Amino acid sequence: MSQEPTSSFDLGVFLRFADLATERLGDAREEINALNVYPVPDGDTGTNMFLTMSAARDGLVKATGGDPKGDLRAGLQGFTKEALLGARGNSGVILAQLLGGFASYVVNAPPAMRATLLWAHALESATNASYAAVGVPVEGTILTVARAASEAALAASVHPEHRLGHVVTRAADEAQKALELTPEQLPILKQAGVVDAGGRGLVVILDAVATAVTGRVTVDELRTRKAIPVPMPTGDLTAGGPAYEVMYLLDAEDAEIPPLRQRLAPLGDSLVVVGGDGLWNVHVHVDDVGAALEAGIEAGRPHRVRVTHFAEQIDAGREKKVARRHGRKVVAVAAGPGLEALFGESGAIVVPAAPGRRPSVGTLVDAINATAAAEVVLLPNDADTMRAAEIAARTAEESGEVRVAVIPSQAQVQGLAALAVHEPGRTFDQDVLEMTATARHARHGAITIAAKQAITMAGPCEPGDVLGVIAGDFAAVGQDLDVVAIDIIERLIAGGGDLVTLVAGEYDDGLAARCAAYLETSHPTVDVVVYDGGQERYPLLVSVE
Repeated sequence: MSQEPTSSFDLGVFLRFADLATERLGDAREEINALNVYPVPDGDTGTNMFLTMSAARDGLVKATGGDPKGDLRAGLQGFTKEALLGARGNSGVILAQLLGGFASYVVNAPPAMRATLLWAHALESATNASYAAVGVPVEGTILTVARAASEAALAASVHPEHRLGHVVTRAADEAQKALELTPEQLPILKQAGVVDAGGRGLVVILDAVATAVTGRVTVDELRTRKAIPVPMPTGDLTAGGPAYEVMYLLDAEDAEIPPLRQRLAPLGDSLVVVGGDGLWNVHVHVDDVGAALEAGIEAGRPHRVRVTHFAEQIDAGREKKVARRHGRKVVAVAAGPGLEALFGESGAIVVPAAPGRRPSVGTLVDAINATAAAEVVLLPNDADTMRAAEIAARTAEESGEVRVAVIPSQAQVQGLAALAVHEPGRTFDQDVLEMTATARHARHGAITIAAKQAITMAGPCEPGDVLGVIAGDFAAVGQDLDVVAIDIIERLIAGGGDLVTLVAGEYDDGLAARCAAYLETSHPTVDVVVYDGGQERYPLLVSVE
């Protein structure tokens, strides 16, 4: 960075950090999973931390529109909320608390606070919050690594000559040193010959902070750090532990949480309760699942309940039971009730979406796993969902049980075109090839209404103006829906094609029907299909094949 912020965090830096942390946790997932022997060797710590960080990043982007000049406070609130909602597993819940504690301190810090002090105290606050959230804190874990990082940051921040880059680099370096000592603090790690998996994930995140702030640490340089052994653990490292992991979101008053912790603590171990302001994420390992849920019901309203039987999860990870999955399925992201019905009637598993409410990586992974298929074709149907879809595909494939291919459909109509040529009887590779080619050959456009004054590629627009879109770019500005819609259709047809698909939006006033009538008169040799999509913000979607 050319200039370091002195009074507050720059949103651009935070956006860069969120992207880097998500990307690097994705790259390190398999390594971190292999390190996972505590508290249960279920081999999912890397995946859980990645999915939690990915959800937080999505919340940050959603709240700010990805604009570096956006509202930092709103961005951090979105970051914190989605981390809490998307947290997976013991490590993910603790990570959500670390991220939330950090963001909360930044939001409430004095405006004139120096960036070095702000960052160091925010990390200290995050560490304290994570220790407080864990029923019985254990050293030699992610907590220990966080404490070492925050203490190093505080020590470095008191020197007025130290800039933020120095502070964050010191924190990352000390976290790495603490990580290497975790086997001496936790016997189960020493027995397995590994360092703590959650601590390793936190080091990856802190390295991402250092890169975002300084711009000097590269992925290649990170890989030159001291090698960390990752042998598969031998023997039964779970003997005597609880049989189930129970997780749920809880709507409850803050005053109900201390009694909840008291009720849950005797039931098992690995108790973590994080959140605030009426929304909590509860995690515990128990033998009595019913008692854990009853405790939540006494405190408030549990929802999104997840119960995992460790023995089955560990067996699946060791044996890669491909035989449990059969056949091929399509997962499609749909942006309206009519579109959901269209994709569903064609046999796809549907993931609902809308502008500003795009599915997270975790949501897409859940949809892929819910198919129980050995082969899955994923249709993101939105340019901004492509990256999440690709990450979800890689994450799902880590199980060794499923092959996932992402079709580059950047619009709903491209997804419809691709699904129309889907043929389960073909080989997987051939089916993906045909669907990909069809999606790419479907030229697509849309009609929307300007919400604010702006300069577009087609010229300036005012609120209420009609905007014509081709392949994601603004191509026309006007005042009449029909005129702009026909202009866009004519431009798309000019490239050739014999099928036009029109998808009417939520507030359709007959626009799609009028465009169909126009085509029947002006282009009688072109086939026209009209669907009721019900999508928001776009009165009309168009494709030409």
